Amino acid sequence: MRNDKKAEEIAAQRVHMLAPLLAEGLDAGQAKVIKTRICEQTGISERTLRRYLDLYRKEGFNGLKPKGRGKRCSEEAVPINVLEQAILLRRQVPSRSISQIIQIMEWEGLVQPGQIKRSTLQEKLAQRGYSSRQMRMYTGTGVAARRYQQKYRNQLWHSDIKYGPYLPIGKEGKKKQVYLVTFVDDATRFILHGEFYPVLDQIIVEDCFKKAILKYGVPEKVYFDNGGQYRNKWMNRACAKMGIRLLFAKPYSPEATGKVERFNRVVDSFLAEARLEEPQTLDRLNQLFTVWLEECYQHKPHSGIEGELSPAVAYQSDRKTLKYLDPEILASAFMHCEERKVDKSGCISFESRKYEVGLTFIGCKVDVIFDPADISELTIEYEGHQPFKARQLVIGERAGKRPPLPEFMQKEPTDSSRLLQAAAIKHQERKDNYTPAVSYRSVSKEGEGHV
Repeated sequence: MRNDKKAEEIAAQRVHMLAPLLAEGLDAGQAKVIKTRICEQTGISERTLRRYLDLYRKEGFNGLKPKGRGKRCSEEAVPINVLEQAILLRRQVPSRSISQIIQIMEWEGLVQPGQIKRSTLQEKLAQRGYSSRQMRMYTGTGVAARRYQQKYRNQLWHSDIKYGPYLPIGKEGKKKQVYLVTFVDDATRFILHGEFYPVLDQIIVEDCFKKAILKYGVPEKVYFDNGGQYRNKWMNRACAKMGIRLLFAKPYSPEATGKVERFNRVVDSFLAEARLEEPQTLDRLNQLFTVWLEECYQHKPHSGIEGELSPAVAYQSDRKTLKYLDPEILASAFMHCEERKVDKSGCISFESRKYEVGLTFIGCKVDVIFDPADISELTIEYEGHQPFKARQLVIGERAGKRPPLPEFMQKEPTDSSRLLQAAAIKHQERKDNYTPAVSYRSVSKEGEGHV
């Protein structure tokens, strides 16, 4: 009975792991991205993942249960001396795969080709504490695998993007995948804001981040994975403007963002219920999610919080003062910034349009600050100058009057040529330092009047 229960638990874990690949309408490109992410998070190979998928499609839940190995004992399957050598090979190079370890032992004559099965050796190494995953726990330089929790609210925020269901989007009504962005408070597990979006882009993170800040103020630190939606120039600038410390998880360490990843697994229960409602619009899906979030998560006791308080109660009862920003600072922080070079007419090209910057900046590279939703007016920043507005260049029927040259760039009157004066001085120095060649006519022999 104990073995059967363990087998069912393993099968359930494998079904949960395969869930993103079982969604309807998944194309080959998306499936490949999801497979890569699953392999990185779980440590299994793509070959094993494909095998699990085939077993599930052919035999269902029972197909994912680990098969019994009969009465054959482990010592017969892997001799003790061979296992010790395999452990030594793993310790020498922790990144060695099971296949490489077996190949080395076959080449050295320790085992016959095909004598040791890959799965058998992997199991025995795991039992002795030498699986690749176990080794990474000790060879890694960080301590992200250890549990941690901040002391008070808004000390640290996490965020992540979760792949959602397919909905009919656009005029054609073609089904496209939507994406959930959430921001989670570390100390209280409170969801500061969560929303489904129709695209997988940097803009959805910006929107969710801004809504969370408007509702609950700014955090001291934010902690993200290394996705392009988070690790970019805009996020660096925005956090610097708002005085937020920006942190990123170590690559290929999903356990480092465990809190938000755990919430994403909870969201799977919502998606299962939402499928029964069959929402046809993004607004309807977000309405369902808002209700579920409030009633099934925010106000539900959480085992990870001391006293098993609900996230909402834990966040609201925290005495830490919330910090809100001035609207102007917040608006400036959420502007985008790009670099442009000013051409010889004092203009820049931006989004296929021309904007007048000024002759003062000809040949300079200026920072363009803009709102993606409205580029009728841009803000120009350049070191040593106050930020100013630049409007789109309007080209009329006649040539406009050329703007006057700035006073500090106008011609300075003079009554002499500094070049010629400096050249005269240099010429005189050259003459003074000139040593004439020896003239033999001026040299006379001793006792003679002439040479």
